[in-house]
Amino acid sequence: MSEAAKIDRPTRWDAAFDADMSDADFEMLMARPEISEIESSSFPKSVSIEGIVRYDMRVNRYDAGDIVVREGDYGNSAFLILEGNLVIAVSPGIPADELGRLKADRQGILNRVSNLFFKNSWIPEVRDTDRYTNKSVTADANSGKKGAFLQDVPAIIKDQETIELTEGTLFGELAAIGRVPRSTTIFAERPAVVMEIRWQGLRDIMKYDKKWRQQINDRYRQTALASYLRQIDILEDIKDSEFDEVTANCLFETYGSFDWNITFKRGKVAEPIIAREGDYPDGLLVIRAGFARVAKQYGNGRRTLTYLSAGDMYGLDELYRAWKDPNDDNTELSCTISALGYVDIIRIPLPVLEKHVFPNLERPPETQFSKIQGSVTEDAFLEWAIDKRFMNGTQTMVIDMNKCVRCDDCVRACSATHGGNPRFRREGQVFDHWMVANSCMHCQDPVCMIGCPTGAIHRSIETGSVLINDDSCIGCATCANSCPYSNIVMVPIRNKKGTPIIDTAETGQPIIKATKCDLCAGRPGGPTCVSACPHDALSRVDFREFNEKFV
Repeated sequence: MSEAAKIDRPTRWDAAFDADMSDADFEMLMARPEISEIESSSFPKSVSIEGIVRYDMRVNRYDAGDIVVREGDYGNSAFLILEGNLVIAVSPGIPADELGRLKADRQGILNRVSNLFFKNSWIPEVRDTDRYTNKSVTADANSGKKGAFLQDVPAIIKDQETIELTEGTLFGELAAIGRVPRSTTIFAERPAVVMEIRWQGLRDIMKYDKKWRQQINDRYRQTALASYLRQIDILEDIKDSEFDEVTANCLFETYGSFDWNITFKRGKVAEPIIAREGDYPDGLLVIRAGFARVAKQYGNGRRTLTYLSAGDMYGLDELYRAWKDPNDDNTELSCTISALGYVDIIRIPLPVLEKHVFPNLERPPETQFSKIQGSVTEDAFLEWAIDKRFMNGTQTMVIDMNKCVRCDDCVRACSATHGGNPRFRREGQVFDHWMVANSCMHCQDPVCMIGCPTGAIHRSIETGSVLINDDSCIGCATCANSCPYSNIVMVPIRNKKGTPIIDTAETGQPIIKATKCDLCAGRPGGPTCVSACPHDALSRVDFREFNEKFV
């Protein structure tokens, strides 16, 4: 066996958010009142405020027309305007073809042939370790640095309803904390200087500084409420002059734990009740983020009817019926709603609906839940899938075991695409003849991203897929330990010669990295596991559609 090679064990701040941050920029940030007023003594030595500023922040300088954030992008950072102003495009919105979205590198035919015959190796998990010494690699693929820009800013300003953000404004924290797409496009009308902080640094400041935590929590609630209400269909026709009254009376509520995966993996699953069957509805419940179970009591047990996710509503039927016919006694809630993990709820009180919504409805509203409720039959598969939290998956690998002949062509295809190393296991949870394989599901709520200290695990700007940046992964295993489905694997790596890589410390422990399915990123044909299956036994499915299409 060859002698092991040694490199320094990666640490959280090996890959700085801005490897080229100047001392002048660092001192400027430290002098800002937003930073200088932080009680630095409350931070541990391992996560000092100086370290957060140096390694988790960067200073972006924008010219006129530069896009700072784009609507629809998944956000992993927040921003603070240091100099100048920025502009929010409110309505009608900037066309997608003007936003200059980044495109993932596409694998050409020569590259794919090379993968099959030349790049695969019998040596497992080979890495180009020279890349790890390149400190210019940033940890976050969702960069706020300059790139996309708008060609004709005056014309865009003329055609848009806009809001101006001034110096000292903090924005983007909603997407950074909630792992959700950006809700609007923000760009520079004139030159501006903006501090960007990746969410890992924001998380630590909130953890150790009460003032920042209170400010961001308040802004998070206010921003989530105000921005989301305008997207609800039944509120579309409310006049702007009346909308402030609606916003002022709506409530923002959170149920469950943001780190639900921890107790779920321990088998201690709690589902806090949001609304109980038989209670009188006092407001419309709108799911802003997360998942909720809809269940009905049968004898001493319950039967799951469906689940609700972002954008779904509950209680509208009962509330409308009670308003239309005050003498109708059948207005109690027909089901119990409970939080699966964590749920953000917007509660629109009944008086708001009676004043601003119901008078404008020509017929009883049809909601996502009311449509399902009329056709749902007892469904053990749905109960099983929700208990396992598989409804979180947007690209879940499901195998029809009646069709699967165990040929392993799917595994070999995956291996050929990833240098000889398959990124999934053809095993998993089974119900009847369906198996949910151990492969990354690219979750709607990717809790694996919560604790990553470097931002190595992130969402793709183009596709929304959850990916791992191998260059900035430090092998801490936080993502693997967080994944509720055990679909992230930690592997010891080797250099191009096949030599095991160990750290330079006295322990001599192997250097490990996180790996998982990346949906064959960049391959035009999509995941090779699907295309390689000779019997169409394997599918990549969004569980929101699986029940109606397959079961």
